[in-house]
Amino acid sequence: MKLVLSLLLILALVALATMIRVEQRRLAAYREHPPQGRFIEVNGHPVHYVQIGEGPDLVLLHGASGSTRDWMFDIAPRLAEDYRVTIMDRPGLGYTPPLAANGVTLSEQTTLMVETARALGVENPVVAGQSFGGALVMNWAVYHPNDIAAAVSIAGATHPWPGGRDTLYALLAQPVIGPVLAHLISAWLPQDYLETQIESVFAPNDPLPGYADYIGPGIILLPEQFKANAQQRHELLTHLEAQQPRYKEVEIPVEVIHGTADTTVGLQIHSEPLVEEVQNGNLTVLEGVGHMPHHIRPDETIDAIDRAALRAGVK
Repeated sequence: MKLVLSLLLILALVALATMIRVEQRRLAAYREHPPQGRFIEVNGHPVHYVQIGEGPDLVLLHGASGSTRDWMFDIAPRLAEDYRVTIMDRPGLGYTPPLAANGVTLSEQTTLMVETARALGVENPVVAGQSFGGALVMNWAVYHPNDIAAAVSIAGATHPWPGGRDTLYALLAQPVIGPVLAHLISAWLPQDYLETQIESVFAPNDPLPGYADYIGPGIILLPEQFKANAQQRHELLTHLEAQQPRYKEVEIPVEVIHGTADTTVGLQIHSEPLVEEVQNGNLTVLEGVGHMPHHIRPDETIDAIDRAALRAGVK
């Protein structure tokens, strides 16, 4: 009995220490990286967004674990010289709360983004997305064809891939063990973990100086964000299996830009098939570029967005 009571006491102390540490990190994260933009309520759900510039409408969708900060680091202010740029935190990430604890589909995410853009007065936009954002761009093109002028997929995850799902994401996506594991990771994961992850995403290119701090690492590592990101990534394969057969219906201009050295989202698995399946696709291949072409080759990325706007007749 004493042993059982001792174990229970230890577990309670660990749980208490974990919760205190999570809240300390949360306060520090919000203090160091406050919201960049404003909030709008769409069907009762708050969405954090940034809107800058003037001109034709351009919507930018961030990737996994991202937020408005990924785009605002460099390329969005440049695009704002020629476009009215709207960037939104996807549900569960950045400062937009999740739509639900579990089971949020790709289409539900996209619908929230479409309705938010509409509420902000965005009309006939070019929609560009990187990585996971590329999946949403193509979902937007398939299921909301009247609310998009052209699509730009930047190293986009657009097709089912071989090899199945990541075990950690599968655990984090579970209703009971997921929140517990997410809190433990958030509380005790070393702060330099995210820098290592950023290096692997940029590889073989070097991360840009200042990027790791600018994007708000403390916010990315909050437990609710860790869990939302895991759930989205765990279920993405299933959603793409349903979405991909409908790419042949997409008539709008689709610009695709992808690096040959991308080991996170493979060029041959995703972007090469995509341009063959849509009716009006064009592929730009960047030699030696990894998963972050919008940071490593921003000029070529802007060129792809400009081509999409010109082909759609909105610029």
